[in-house]
Amino acid sequence: MTELQSFGLRLAEPASPNGGVASRRGGAGPSDHKAVTVDGHTIMVPVHTSSAWNSPFVAQAPDAQGRSALTRWGKDGSIPIASIAFPKAPRFYELKTADGVPYSHIATLHGADVLATTVLQTCIRYQSRTKTCQFCAIGQSLAAGRTIAHKTPGQLAEVAAAAVRLDGVKHMVMTTGTPPTPDRGAQVLVDSARAIRAAVDIPIQAQCEPPDTDDWFARMRDAGIDALGMHLEAVSPGVRDRIMPGKASVPIARYLESFAAAVDVFGRGQVSTYILAGLGDTREAILAMCETLLALGVYPFVVPFVPISGTPLEDHPAPSPEFMRSVLEPLGRRVSAANLRSSDIKAGCGKCGACSSLSVYES
Repeated sequence: MTELQSFGLRLAEPASPNGGVASRRGGAGPSDHKAVTVDGHTIMVPVHTSSAWNSPFVAQAPDAQGRSALTRWGKDGSIPIASIAFPKAPRFYELKTADGVPYSHIATLHGADVLATTVLQTCIRYQSRTKTCQFCAIGQSLAAGRTIAHKTPGQLAEVAAAAVRLDGVKHMVMTTGTPPTPDRGAQVLVDSARAIRAAVDIPIQAQCEPPDTDDWFARMRDAGIDALGMHLEAVSPGVRDRIMPGKASVPIARYLESFAAAVDVFGRGQVSTYILAGLGDTREAILAMCETLLALGVYPFVVPFVPISGTPLEDHPAPSPEFMRSVLEPLGRRVSAANLRSSDIKAGCGKCGACSSLSVYES
C-alpha cells in the first residue's frame, strides 16, 4: 500500500462507469486519485500524476464486479501481485438536487464509505499564485464545471441523506476554502452541519484553518460536528513559507494553541491534522512535530504528497516508499502508545485512512 501511494498506478484501460468510482481530478482533498481496495483496505492511489504514468504497478481492466489484477513490472517482466477491486460508483451520483444540481457536484464518495465535500470551492489563499498553497488544486474542479462555488446547507443535507440511504455512507468530511472572514470558514461549517444533522444521523468531521477565536469550537460541536481537522500540511517554518506563503501567515504557534483548545471541546483523538510528507520536511522534523501533537491529544495524519497536474508542484517528486516507511513505521507505534488510534476517531480523514497507509502501521 505504501509503495502504491508513492509510485501511483497505471490503468490498463479506463474503467467503465460500472467498473468503479471515477478517478478524481483537481479540487480539494485527494485529487488525481482513484479508490482501490487491497486486502479489504480501501486506499486512494494516484493515477493522473507524472509518477503514476511511470509506475511499475499496473491494474488490468476491471470485470463487471469491479475486480482487477494488480501486476508489477520489473526486469523479469510483469509479475502478478494481488487481486484488487475498485468500489462501484455510488447510486446517489445518479440524482440531482431539488434545484437541478447533480449530487456529484455537491459531495463525492471518498474511499469506500465516506462522503466528502468542499463547502466553499473558493479560497483567499488561491487568488494569487504568490500566496496560494503550491500543491492546491481547489479551483480546478470549479473551473471544469464539476462542482459549484458554494454548497448550501439545504443541498448538503439533501445529498447526505441520500448517500446514507442509498449507499450506506458511514461518515462525512466537510472542508472549505478559506473565506475573507476572521472565522476562516467556521461559520459556513456550523451552518452546514446543523442542516445535515437535522436531516440525517451521520458523524461529521469539519476542516478549516484555526478561526480567530477558540469559542468557535464549542459552536461547531453544538451544531453537530463530531471531529475537527486543522491542517498544518508542512511542519518546518522554512518549508511552510516557501510552499504555502499565504497559509503560513497563521503561525504554527497559533495552530498549537488552537489544537489544545479544540481537544478540550472535542476530546483526545477527535482533533487531527494533515501533514504532507515529501514537501521538504525531514523525517526528524515530521516525527518531532507528531510527538508534540500526540502530547496534545491530536492525531497526526501523515500522508504522502501527491503532485497534482496544473499546480506549481506538478513536477515535484512524490516521496519514496522508503521515506514514507521511515516515518510511518515509528509513527504508527507512537500513535498506538498514545492510545490515539485511527479506529477511535468518530469521523473524517484519519478514520477513513484512505490517503495514507498509516493505519496499517498502528499496532
